[in-house]
Amino acid sequence: MGVLERIKEIELEMSRTQKNKATEGHLGLLKARMAKLKAQLLEPPKGGGGKAEGFDVGKYGDARVALIGFPSVGKSTLLSTVTPTQSEAAAYEFTTLTCIPGIVNYKGATIQLLDLPGIIEGASEGKGRGRQVIAVGRSADLILMVLDAQRSSEQKEKITQELESVGIRLNQRRPDITFQKKAQNGVMFNSTCQLTHMNQEIARKICHEYKIFHAEILFREDATVDQFIDIIEKKNRSYIPCLYVYNKIDNISIEEINDLARQDDSVVISCNMQLNMDYLIERIWQKLGLVRVYTKKPGNKPDFSQPLILTERRDGHSIEAACTQIHRELASDFRCAFVWGKSTKHYAQRCGLKHQLCDEDVVQILKKNK
Repeated sequence: MGVLERIKEIELEMSRTQKNKATEGHLGLLKARMAKLKAQLLEPPKGGGGKAEGFDVGKYGDARVALIGFPSVGKSTLLSTVTPTQSEAAAYEFTTLTCIPGIVNYKGATIQLLDLPGIIEGASEGKGRGRQVIAVGRSADLILMVLDAQRSSEQKEKITQELESVGIRLNQRRPDITFQKKAQNGVMFNSTCQLTHMNQEIARKICHEYKIFHAEILFREDATVDQFIDIIEKKNRSYIPCLYVYNKIDNISIEEINDLARQDDSVVISCNMQLNMDYLIERIWQKLGLVRVYTKKPGNKPDFSQPLILTERRDGHSIEAACTQIHRELASDFRCAFVWGKSTKHYAQRCGLKHQLCDEDVVQILKKNK
């Protein structure tokens, strides 16, 4: 029996099982088995078939944004509108067959946009070019889910399910769970809060499914079984911010536009009429959590020509991240820093490596005397 058939079999068994206290452990075990099987779908095929064709586009700039959506929702038109790159657009589906990169320069930052082929149902199982699209999505700092405003609810749900099934968690943070494998003493389970979804028996069964017989587990929040499995499957999980971009709003009513615009993490646009494009770029900036930091040498004025761009998802906004971007060994030679800007209570405040910087702060870094 193939992997897909086994997944379908588990899904059928889960649908037949009543949800109550007595079946919590069994359902948790089934979810763990299904997560392991879905992870196998992402593994490259074994044997001498050669390297699979992919989208070999190197990272460029300060951040990478992936455009994901069904065919003919306007991804190519969007890329051609906001960047100098011309991506072929036509009235038929699957106009884009490979990954086409474009560049947006905004507030001193260089943002790479990737126009990907249209995703289809079953992409997580390898249908169409689903695996390549998902692989690029994993490498992105932000996903733009481009949706047709006339069919947005249906499309949003299906794409989210496809991404969820391969371990991409949109607009979620990593659960506050400590999980550490041990050499002995079995599965030790503790929590600092009241748990309503998990207990020691469920955790033990899930660990045994992964052939983990000794581990230390600490829950600091009321996490679910799925979130606990995410912690075990850490290498196959990506927590990526997402903006839902509703295109073709010129085809719907004002009331429908307002309803979509009020939803969380949503932007309404029209590529054909070039409506709301500036606001979309600003929301991309905000969602990426980009921060501009200007450097200053002792005795000189700040250099406002080339800011350091710090990204929240990659390295954060600390002075240590700024040091690493300047030179990889600067943090080890760090003595102190003086900071001017919104992140400090007074000008020229002396700060350490962990100090969090704000947009347009000025930093002067001093090295140790050797």
